[in-house]
Amino acid sequence: DLEAAPLLYDLLMEREGADTVNVSHRKLPSHQEHCDFVRNHPYAAWYIIFDKHVPVGSIYLTKPPRPSIAGNEIGVFVFKAYQRSGYARAAIQLVMEKHGPGRYLANVNPLNTASIDLFVSEGFNLCQYTFEKNHESADIRTA
Repeated sequence: DLEAAPLLYDLLMEREGADTVNVSHRKLPSHQEHCDFVRNHPYAAWYIIFDKHVPVGSIYLTKPPRPSIAGNEIGVFVFKAYQRSGYARAAIQLVMEKHGPGRYLANVNPLNTASIDLFVSEGFNLCQYTFEKNHESADIRTA
């Protein structure tokens, strides 16, 4: 829903530059790129977290990359002013209750100890390490 796009962009901007948070992008998208992203409905589910009528964050579930892979990845972000107040924990629990039994994953920056502690305390277990290398393509010619 594009009505939520400005709030979601504010949340994204607050996270930007935090070396312990981002795992999916290296630079902040433009506001228009963000609106296009929201308009494309990239997630299986995406919710705004409220305390009464005040938005405090968001949580989403990704679409499994292919039907043979079970599991939805949870992404949860809370505005700094509301962090460590139980909102992320409650949102994770509510989303899993709403979407039912199954495999849930969380892709967390390894430097984000608060998120790691949160997911571990919710019963999540480390199941993989993901490595990244940005490699410039070479000009290779066949003989």
